[in-house]
Amino acid sequence: MKITISKKDFEAVCHHAFAELPDEACGLLAGYDREDGVRVIQKVYLLTNIDHTNEHFSIDPSEHLAAIKDMRANGLSPLGNWHSHPETPARPSQEDLRWANDSRASYLILSLADRDNPVLNGFHVEGDLSNRTSRKEEIIITDNND
Repeated sequence: MKITISKKDFEAVCHHAFAELPDEACGLLAGYDREDGVRVIQKVYLLTNIDHTNEHFSIDPSEHLAAIKDMRANGLSPLGNWHSHPETPARPSQEDLRWANDSRASYLILSLADRDNPVLNGFHVEGDLSNRTSRKEEIIITDNND
């Protein structure tokens, strides 16, 4: 699958991730899936990691609910979530795979290991808990949200 994200939203994710260092930053993704299979991110939610650690994240439940309500009010579909890896590559950790329970979702990971060149990768995760696998999804950064 291909995923599009606007340059503005990519920069907002990067800014939020840098602001949250040394902790992981997190948020949700909303938009729609085109008929040609391209997933279009129209809105990125920058949420609070209530765990305040650089090893994992938990989204603030009240912010999560508010984001879902906002998606519904704006006719957007939940597409997945994103989080940062402050010191490691942009690929799912064992913990990320354990917590990735929605096979329809896209999981975006932003690596800040090279502070000058943040790397954003997307993943699709499937399988049961004893046999989770991830497949990389192509990220396309666009000049707009469509």
